[in-house]
Amino acid sequence: MRFELPDLAAMESLGARIAARLQAGDVVSLSGDLGAGKTTLARAILSALGQQGEVPSPTFTIIETYDAPPLRIPVVHADFYRIEDPQELLEIGLDDYREGAALIAEWPEKVGGFASEPGCLQVTLEIVGQGRAAIVEPGGDWVGRMP
Repeated sequence: MRFELPDLAAMESLGARIAARLQAGDVVSLSGDLGAGKTTLARAILSALGQQGEVPSPTFTIIETYDAPPLRIPVVHADFYRIEDPQELLEIGLDDYREGAALIAEWPEKVGGFASEPGCLQVTLEIVGQGRAAIVEPGGDWVGRMP
């Protein structure tokens, strides 16, 4: 499924639609070139879930966690851009963070991806002129609740 995102409002709308259907255990896998809008979409999802205030990019921390409440569900926001070996996830303890939470994963291809998980919603963002486009591919658990 392809969504045209000509402006920030459209990106925020897609984020809100994803957030409305997001459940603990799900993964929102965000791929795309630098500047394609991965962090912007992650912020839109977190905002729609109830996050108020700053949402720092986890580029340097790798993982940021958000609790419920104030969010509707707990969320782990991860940016794997700086990961050089998927084994580093064991050192970070990603599985421990994910327990009972949804995962928003930027640069998932750096760690082997999450497409094999039925709760994975793969979103590939592309720059299109001045806007963006999102190609959304649902895992089995997303069938019937696509944004």
